[in-house]
Amino acid sequence: MGHTRRQTETQGVEIHLGRLVKEIDPRQRRVMCDKGDIFTHEKLLLATGGRPQRLPFDDDQIIYFRTLADYRRLRARTETGRRFAVIGGGFIGSEIAAALAMNGKEVVMIFPEAGIGDRVFPRELSQFLSSFYRQKGVEVLAGEKVTGLKARGSQRALQMGNSREIVVDGVVAGIGIQPNVELAQSARLKVEDGIVVDEFLRTDHPDIYAAGDVAAFYNPSLGKRIRVEHEDNANTMGQAAGLNMAGRSEPYHHLPFFYSDLFELGYEAVGETDSRLETFADWKRPNEEGVIYYLQKERVRGVLLWNVWKQVDAARRLIADPGPFQPGDLKERLPA
Repeated sequence: MGHTRRQTETQGVEIHLGRLVKEIDPRQRRVMCDKGDIFTHEKLLLATGGRPQRLPFDDDQIIYFRTLADYRRLRARTETGRRFAVIGGGFIGSEIAAALAMNGKEVVMIFPEAGIGDRVFPRELSQFLSSFYRQKGVEVLAGEKVTGLKARGSQRALQMGNSREIVVDGVVAGIGIQPNVELAQSARLKVEDGIVVDEFLRTDHPDIYAAGDVAAFYNPSLGKRIRVEHEDNANTMGQAAGLNMAGRSEPYHHLPFFYSDLFELGYEAVGETDSRLETFADWKRPNEEGVIYYLQKERVRGVLLWNVWKQVDAARRLIADPGPFQPGDLKERLPA
């Protein structure tokens, strides 16, 4: 990609596109790019995001759904393709499978867990969701793995662990991301599952900040360091980092939420929604509308609002409350 420089007159922002930063020098406050350009700075923000984890049998025809270009590539393939495989049963996999099915495509979902969203949803809800997808026409292959991939003309043949072969017109993989921490590591900044930042989003260099998917920050409500890969965190943390770089000193104590839509079902969630925790489901209508609480040591660690809306702030307050809470204490606690 060629070098493009664009300046927005009203905001005073100079944008350099098509540049890859190869090195940062914290001592000299310099940023070195791939074409030899050197930029100096007073403050520096690392918002390097993450890259998709790739399958061991990587193929240039697998779409790792992450960017606008990935969307356009998949959209183009749906114009002629009829059958699609989705590898992964988490956030990306479940959303893509639903979207493809809603657009009249044959879809097969493949993942090693016992059910869709198994790492987040309690077992009963995960199993319900898998059955729900099957009712929508999606072939759900839970507890299975793809072991290889072969080209069959314009199609791809997935090799399964049980020796089965699945031939499809397109393959989408959503199996998580890895934070892009290499620049931070080369600059000897502290890295622990992301770039470690303080409450003002500074790294262990006072003039270098980090934000977004790549930043590992301490959240006082949870009492631990977390890294969040979702829109709410990217928006709020980016704004907070910019303000602090410009001279503010406001701590980032925001507890981000995340959301998803799965056919006509939808949810919002906040905190630690880990299915390995103790859970209490307070259903208004089983598996259709209700609130699931995630508990540990008599504290609420996370809240899943299943087809329940406008309760994220109330859920945040509940997570910040030291309790103690027993499951029965949470009956009809939300909606507030």
